Amino acid sequence: MNLTPEQQELGRRNFVRVLAGTPAIAALGVAAAVKGPVKGGPVRLGFIGVGGQGRVLLEQTDPRYAEVAALCDINPLQLRMADESLAKTERKPPRHYADWKEMIQEDGLEAVVIASPLFTHTDIAVGCMEAGLHVLCEKMMGLDDASCLRMAEAARRTGRILEIGHQRFYNPVYQAAYEGIVKAGLLGEVYHARLVWHRNGNWRRQAELPSPDYTPSPWGYPTYDHLINWRLYKQYSRGHMAELASHMVAITDWFFGATAEAATGSGGVFRFKDGREVPDHTYVTLEYPGGRNAVFTSIESNSFDNYYEAYYGTKGTLILKGEVEAYLFEEGAPAGEAKATGIAVSPASGPVGSASESRAADAAGSGRGVGASSGGVDRLAAYKYEVNGLCGAVRTGATLLCGPERALGSARACIAGFDAIEKRTRVEIKA
Repeated sequence: MNLTPEQQELGRRNFVRVLAGTPAIAALGVAAAVKGPVKGGPVRLGFIGVGGQGRVLLEQTDPRYAEVAALCDINPLQLRMADESLAKTERKPPRHYADWKEMIQEDGLEAVVIASPLFTHTDIAVGCMEAGLHVLCEKMMGLDDASCLRMAEAARRTGRILEIGHQRFYNPVYQAAYEGIVKAGLLGEVYHARLVWHRNGNWRRQAELPSPDYTPSPWGYPTYDHLINWRLYKQYSRGHMAELASHMVAITDWFFGATAEAATGSGGVFRFKDGREVPDHTYVTLEYPGGRNAVFTSIESNSFDNYYEAYYGTKGTLILKGEVEAYLFEEGAPAGEAKATGIAVSPASGPVGSASESRAADAAGSGRGVGASSGGVDRLAAYKYEVNGLCGAVRTGATLLCGPERALGSARACIAGFDAIEKRTRVEIKA
């Protein structure tokens, strides 16, 4: 999705006018998670899995809300890099573990953040909840329907908090778009959504061995490649549908107010025939009640479109691009004319009200303040608000934005999409 600079400038200016004076505008300037240090002091957190995604969550953990008390990973290199991440903010290295079951015996531990490979989510999350710990688990919930339902049931049975890491729910861009545009009915009736995540490059990763004699076989990985590139193998992963689509489908469920009922799909390993098992090109259509659908595509051969979600309504079109930009276009207006509205918003900006509409719109057009271009938006801030949200729920009972009920719909749709590609048939998603 590519707009001209003129369309973007006009859109950013007018989007502020659409939201000015509404409650949604507050989401553009403040974190919608917990505000201020939580009562009772920081929550003692343990991290299970500190690879790339785990370290993002680790680096975004606010010490006012959480104390990082323990780290667990089967790869010593990841633990070393996690310590380096903590050192950047002058935090001391916590205790290290290779076995999560040993880590959760850590004295005083209250909650865990799980960012391990997908196929491990269920056993670890259920084990932690049964041990009395609250859980923030990275997306998706689990590898299959049974795994996801087992996690949800464990949360209900133990009374522990279970949040799934769809951080877009904590992103002020999405909050403002939902509250001020989708919920307000500005799009009219939406029958179609387009979910795109396009890149030009191989998903395969390279990494050095922690030591010449290191082997991950005790943890079920036959080779080091299987550990580093677990996303490429079916026994551990559900490919693009789990790692990419699940974020976008969760938002689509939210915006549609419904979950998908069936999936059809195609795809395969077309470009990178390097031993991977999951597709490098994925095309899935999800069917929703009322004749609505969402089409997800992910390719590894072209990055022109980058990644975005687009919702096409009878009154307007909403485009959310790269997690930092939102554009609204009124139906029937030629692109670029005065009816087009949109904005790239910054979570760091101050709240805007109707009295400041003109100043905010000017800033939008010039790349300052609330209307700043994507270069001024901190996409990673949503991860911070997500961890804050977990801590707020632990300390004050604050409402979770992506508990198991919400995450379950997205997970089951993405599992069905993956299965539809595998089986080359339409897969119904039973209630």
